[in-house]
Amino acid sequence: MISVCDYLYTITKPSILPLFSSLHIRYRYPLLFFLFFSLFAMPVYGQKTDTTKKVEVIIKKTRDLVSVETDSGTMQKFIGDVIMQQDESMMYCDSAFLNSKTNNLEAFGHVKIIQTGGTQASSDYMRYTGNAKLAYLKGNVTLLDPKGTLKCDELTYNTSTKTGVYTQGGNLQSDSTNVTSRTGTYNSNTKDSRFGGNVIITDPRYHITSEDLTYNTETKIVAFFAPSIITSDKSSMHTTCGTFDSKSEIGHFPCHSFVWNEDQYLEGDTINYSKISGMGIADGHVISFDTTQHATLYSGHADYNRKTRQLWATIKPVLKQINNNDSLFIRADTFYSAPMPKKADSLKKGRSIEQKKMKEPTAKKKKITKERFASTVITHETIEPDTSENVDSTAPRYYIGYHHVLIFSDSLQGRCDSISYTQSDSLMRMIYKPVAWSRKSQITGDTILLKMDSSKLKRMYVPNNAFVISQSGPAKAQLFDQIQGKRLIGNFVNNAINDMLVFPEAECIYYSKDEKGAYLGVNQGTSDTLHILFNEQKIDRIYFIHDVHQTLSPLDKVNLGEMRLSRFHWLEEERPKSREELFK
Repeated sequence: MISVCDYLYTITKPSILPLFSSLHIRYRYPLLFFLFFSLFAMPVYGQKTDTTKKVEVIIKKTRDLVSVETDSGTMQKFIGDVIMQQDESMMYCDSAFLNSKTNNLEAFGHVKIIQTGGTQASSDYMRYTGNAKLAYLKGNVTLLDPKGTLKCDELTYNTSTKTGVYTQGGNLQSDSTNVTSRTGTYNSNTKDSRFGGNVIITDPRYHITSEDLTYNTETKIVAFFAPSIITSDKSSMHTTCGTFDSKSEIGHFPCHSFVWNEDQYLEGDTINYSKISGMGIADGHVISFDTTQHATLYSGHADYNRKTRQLWATIKPVLKQINNNDSLFIRADTFYSAPMPKKADSLKKGRSIEQKKMKEPTAKKKKITKERFASTVITHETIEPDTSENVDSTAPRYYIGYHHVLIFSDSLQGRCDSISYTQSDSLMRMIYKPVAWSRKSQITGDTILLKMDSSKLKRMYVPNNAFVISQSGPAKAQLFDQIQGKRLIGNFVNNAINDMLVFPEAECIYYSKDEKGAYLGVNQGTSDTLHILFNEQKIDRIYFIHDVHQTLSPLDKVNLGEMRLSRFHWLEEERPKSREELFK
């Protein structure tokens, strides 16, 4: 093997020339100096310039240079502190092989690329395609700029676009954010990166897993292109598209996504969320679910505050309260929901009536008083929302529905203008022109309060203008048992009315029947208090208590069409017939 110096000496004549120390040349020939100067001042590759205007690599420094014969021709090997340059890219290594025909090189040991703007790449080995400005780096690869540091075992790096690509796993560190993935592309110019395959982003404030996403090390914005999960504190967002600004902690997810906040679930076709404010906005097929209280709210739009746990739902919202085998559905124009205040007592005991077990009366009309009636009077109380942050996540919720309310369950249907429902006491308040239907009975009043126990209706209270209608006989007969008074208290057994107490100023029209079901006549009466017993969803017996006035008339002696009390309104046509009706 011959060195470059010996090779040049054989084709030149001696001359007076100072020592050229940087290449350790001990010859003094002017032509030799000229040739060396030309060799290192000019590109090491071929001199022809093609139409692509390729930029050749310039050798800036080396300690030794030798020629090596290979199958592809003669290659030049630079040894010791090699410095090369192509455009604005400076390249360093311990040694390098150059092919003057292909404009390619291989670099070994302490390989480094330094570019303007602070971008640097380093590795143990580099294979560089000069015409394409493409470097293949292998072994302890690092690509860094002022905004991030990328580490991997293998990297393809374009020095022109400052873009690095890895396919065998890599790690990007940007401030406190760390990204790992199977594949990745990082652009040091734009600070954009795209990661694929088992992507994990860790940060003290959040954690992200995905199969495909982009991340900008300058703006700190993450964009999602595959199923992804963002976990932060006690919440997690699941999405397949959208963006998350990790600086402001604001997310925009224009595809079907859902978020868990402890025991609260929110789902929608579009979700926008701010962690700092705690506000989340969902649109399209919105589902809000409370896992603790087993309540689900469906709507077209919802605003949710994670800190205060307040929820506003609009666009045909429907509340579903799961009660074992019987679910209660409530529809309104707007729903508001929040946790119950800590010191609030939504069930206020007003007129208290001692609770005792009551035996069914015998035919002797055993005296029954209101004190013997097992019930508790329930009155409406305004609920002040708790707007403080970080409220108890396990606290029972209350719901308020505004306008055009519809209610449906297998055992109860209803409608009113507004409604409130509190989970702490399972109390439902129907407000403004309420109507409730239970089996074959219709109840109206200024306000209707319904007490539930787990899956079943337990008690009803109508504080003013109480009225009960129960159809007697076939619908064509238009015969109605009717009871009205100032107040009404009713008890339910197996979701059917068992008995009720109406007082004071109680009145009734009741069609009496014998044991075989034949009509005996129509009973008209008044008293201070009426105690009504139901059997098979119909009025079975009525007991008059205090100041009793009653008459029994044969059916052919009365005008059946006029057998109506003053507040009579049969509203069967307004009764919801199915839960599907509430979702229309």
